[in-house]
Amino acid sequence: MALPGRDEFRGAVLRYLELPGAKLFRALKFTPNGITILGFLITVVSAYLVGAGWLLAGGIVFLVGGGLDLLDGGLARLTGKASPFGALLDSVFDRLSEAALFVGIAVYALRDDISEDRQIFFITVLLLALIFSQGVSYLRARGEGLGVFTKAGLMTRPERVVLLGVGLIIGQIEWVLLAIAVVSCFTLFQRMFTIRDMLDKTG
Repeated sequence: MALPGRDEFRGAVLRYLELPGAKLFRALKFTPNGITILGFLITVVSAYLVGAGWLLAGGIVFLVGGGLDLLDGGLARLTGKASPFGALLDSVFDRLSEAALFVGIAVYALRDDISEDRQIFFITVLLLALIFSQGVSYLRARGEGLGVFTKAGLMTRPERVVLLGVGLIIGQIEWVLLAIAVVSCFTLFQRMFTIRDMLDKTG
């Protein structure tokens, strides 16, 4: 199961964002790994901004860093420089980028002038969102290790990046985190059983 229109949306992103962006960075002499690291550093800046209480700026910067995540793979394909290590580096820094932002959000929650009960709720949904999000990503990697490849699921990394960025921009991050936690939990089991069915067919 996938979100309606996801394939059409990703096709439009590929045509109007990923490919032109990859061509721009090729002209600027960037390497795919260089874009991966640049995207991570931009996300760290966004995490700092969020922790300092500048949610709007942090959300915008995070979306920029997340957008760069689309371009490293596009540049690798465009230049013929795709490599197993590049894929590994991208995967590692994707996880670190999300973790950095979650740290920034946690700092914001702890510093914000809110009630203790709301703070506990905030931190709880943040941790659940982080745990289930990382679990979804782990299942994809574990499936690939078992010889099956899938991006199945309602709440994958692109959806999380967009929702986190928008949640920060509109100042509703705790409710966005709750939505991510709930849907990511569903996605985790959705992806687990998808991998099981794929393994049964290959076995």
